[in-house]
Amino acid sequence: MKRILVVEDEPAIAFGLQLDLKNEGYDVEIESDGESALQRARKEAFDLILLDVMLPRKDGFEVCRELRRGGSKTPVIMLTAKTQETEKVLGLEIGADDYVTKPFSPRELRARVKAALRRTAEDDLPIYRFGDAEVDFGRCELRRAGKPVELTALEFKLLTAFIRNGGKVLSRDQLLDLVWGHGTFVTDRVVDNHVVTLRKKVEPEPSEPRYIVSVRGLGYRFDG
Repeated sequence: MKRILVVEDEPAIAFGLQLDLKNEGYDVEIESDGESALQRARKEAFDLILLDVMLPRKDGFEVCRELRRGGSKTPVIMLTAKTQETEKVLGLEIGADDYVTKPFSPRELRARVKAALRRTAEDDLPIYRFGDAEVDFGRCELRRAGKPVELTALEFKLLTAFIRNGGKVLSRDQLLDLVWGHGTFVTDRVVDNHVVTLRKKVEPEPSEPRYIVSVRGLGYRFDG
């Protein structure tokens, strides 16, 4: 059972998050101030931290910054009512993994939590093989027939998204969130172009894709 630490000083929101996440099968603990949360996160093992920005004693930015300085790699999703772009950038720069602005839907937050937990599962799948290709997540490297294939960082993230969601149809909007990040504004054409480029590097016959398959009207599916 994954353990989640919710750091939120508004009791109603904290209780709602705890109830919703427990219903999803997570073990959820609550702290209401930044200092207590920081001490607890240092002493106990959590799989993810939901961290409000506006907290008593120590704000969320300080908590996240100190956790990262201490070497913690626990995924952090920051929660805030602020909508300024600078706040989001600051949170990500100090080491947050994602950023959700209040009010948010429980469904959206659940999806963000699942995505963050998937990203930390790379150690469980250090190398993934399909066809003559192997993806080394530890080295962020693709090899074909044992030879390295040059991928951009974006292409590697796209391939990783496909592998982690193997067998599922991913819409272009879903790929945008997974690869480019939530709130990034690029066109569907950009997604399609990157898929075409990636196919040239992983498919035996890019014009007749075997692994990254188009699903008409819906998106793409990885059959690796």
